[in-house]
Amino acid sequence: MVRLVGLSATLPNYEDVAAFLRVNPEKGLFYFDSSYRPVPLQQQYIGIMEKKAMKRHQMMNEICYEKVLEQAKHDNQVLIFVHSRKETAATAKAIRDLCVENDTLSDLLKPNSASSEILQTEATTNVQNDALKEILPFGFGVHHAGMKREDRSLVEALFADGHVRVLCCTSTLAWGVNLPAHTVIIKGTQMYSAEKSDWVELSALDILQMLGRAGRIQYDTQGEGIILTQHAQLKYYLSLMNQQLPVESQMMSRLADQMNAEIVLGTVQNLAQAATWLGYSYLYVRMLRAPALYGVSVEEAQNDPTLFQRRIDLCHAAATILAKHNLIKYERKTGHFQVTSLGKVASHYYIAHDSMSTYNEYLKPHMSDIELFRLFSLSQEFKYVMVRSEERLELEKLLERVPIPVKEALNVNVRASNSGSAKVNVLLQAYISRLSLNGFALLADMVHIHQSAARIWRALFEICLHRGWAALAEKVLTICKMVDHRMWLSHTPLRQFPALSDATCRKLEKKDIPFERYFDLSMADLGQLIGVPKMGKELYTLLHQFPKVDVSAAVQPITRSLLKVDLSFTPDFQMQSPNEGFWVLVTDVDGDALIHHEYLMLQKRYAKEETYLSFTIPLFEPLAPLYYLRVLSDKWLHCETTLPISFQDLILPTKNAPPTELLDLQPLSVKAVLAKAVVHAGLKDTSMVAKLVDGSLARGPRGWRFQTFNPIQTQALPKLMENPSTSNVLVCAAPGSGKGV
Repeated sequence: MVRLVGLSATLPNYEDVAAFLRVNPEKGLFYFDSSYRPVPLQQQYIGIMEKKAMKRHQMMNEICYEKVLEQAKHDNQVLIFVHSRKETAATAKAIRDLCVENDTLSDLLKPNSASSEILQTEATTNVQNDALKEILPFGFGVHHAGMKREDRSLVEALFADGHVRVLCCTSTLAWGVNLPAHTVIIKGTQMYSAEKSDWVELSALDILQMLGRAGRIQYDTQGEGIILTQHAQLKYYLSLMNQQLPVESQMMSRLADQMNAEIVLGTVQNLAQAATWLGYSYLYVRMLRAPALYGVSVEEAQNDPTLFQRRIDLCHAAATILAKHNLIKYERKTGHFQVTSLGKVASHYYIAHDSMSTYNEYLKPHMSDIELFRLFSLSQEFKYVMVRSEERLELEKLLERVPIPVKEALNVNVRASNSGSAKVNVLLQAYISRLSLNGFALLADMVHIHQSAARIWRALFEICLHRGWAALAEKVLTICKMVDHRMWLSHTPLRQFPALSDATCRKLEKKDIPFERYFDLSMADLGQLIGVPKMGKELYTLLHQFPKVDVSAAVQPITRSLLKVDLSFTPDFQMQSPNEGFWVLVTDVDGDALIHHEYLMLQKRYAKEETYLSFTIPLFEPLAPLYYLRVLSDKWLHCETTLPISFQDLILPTKNAPPTELLDLQPLSVKAVLAKAVVHAGLKDTSMVAKLVDGSLARGPRGWRFQTFNPIQTQALPKLMENPSTSNVLVCAAPGSGKGV
């Protein structure tokens, strides 16, 4: 098995990483400290004492302006790192406005210079981003992951050529683009964590990565890094950057989930193997280096230098948690682990065991959309989400606009499940509805929620399949597709084509025509339908790219309780993607119980041919009048086919005779049966009979270690011995029942 490990080049405790990777420290370990830096780095730490957020923000802008102006006098470029996309343009505009106010723009970018003309031309002809178009002629640029690739590439090229003097960017530039400048300013050290629903301090690795962009090889004798932070955090960052605190393992908090993944993979099958696996982790390396930090006493470390018992205890605790939530079966006596269907789902979709426990408790066979969305919002992935006072008004407005009612209240500043779940519920529906948001933190929360939504809903879908809940599985699959396409069932199915404009979709949604009728319309009819004749051809093309399949089924009974189903699929659309996935579901007559499910992939290269699928399904007595076969697209909404499988004319095999009743008989003596067999053979001499029986007992199977026959043998042997030369007897019994005698 190949494992990929992603590492940063700025890790301070490199010896621990080397031990983790099993590197030979004498031959394979290379450490390059700051003395190897091509351009030395000078660092400044500025602590701001202002308490009020608005004034503190304004003060940071003024300090950035002063530092930019100071570097402009020496013809140096400046990178300013901020911590939100919106803040990049806001900071650039604030510094530009201060330059205009103080009449210092000419110090930054000379009027009528070549750079000024180039920036003016690029802004008017090639730039698509509105904020960038506004500030680029003044020598400012912005860069973040939300911009189009063309705009980002243009800004990178203009900054590398020296035309852009000040570039305001997010950390994506520090991690992903090698674009150095003489001076780097980190404006603020707090960034919003959507996972924790709070502002958190930047890590040492993030700071080092940003400061690593300071200093241009071949141009500068030194680089300059400036960190703006709150005064209370000044000592923290001074010690963090100068003492280089070691990076600790975070595996302990996720040990149960990590171990479940290994159990599902099959690399860990028992407690001893789990302890060995833990010995290959970075957590184990840090436990050996700093045992007290990980709860290991001095006495324990001395008595058990490899910490084997501690690893056993940790893995036992993790296995107990997994078994409690039905993710594995754990035999405590033997230490053996067994995978469960829930454990597989949790591993495949990276679902925390706490969330799986919640789903296990609250997921029922019959749930409404209201209950399903509430269940999603209770996921432990969103446990830190809370409603802030400044968000409440906007959330209440969203609450009135989302289609599915939310019962929970929006309580402010309370990390309670009800309040947080209401916010998660509203933001997910706002994402599907494509509603716009104003607050940055609220937008970040919505991004965090929708990034987890697809995998969580897919996990819920697979849980429903494993439990045999047909109706709920279809409902959850529909929600999966609504999240993927950001549309509700009430929208036109053609919204799933990105090429179709929103205005055209709205026109179609105003027409009271069933979607199936569209396939009967010509190009001219479609163009006339939306009032734009030239759009008829495009609509006609898209309609015939919408997945539709013709399905036929043939059934054949194998036994009275087993039915073979042969399906034939013929694509009735112009397939554009290399393949299209479909779920084949067989349900009972009520559509509630799932009899069988299977995933089918139709490939484009066989689009003009029939695709065949065969499987067997159980039959129950009394025989139902029919089963329903449902074919559902894995990706497309409103793409489904239903085919009834009738049993009205089905001829089942005749009933087999019931199994022979096992009578409560006196066990037959082996000696008596052998004696009777010898007498049947025609031997009358009693003494000779006894000798032959004793000889047979000695030479028999395993020396005839048993004295009597078991119940099945006792009941069958008399019939076999009645007329052994002419009678045919069929004996069917389970393995180990003594048929070999």
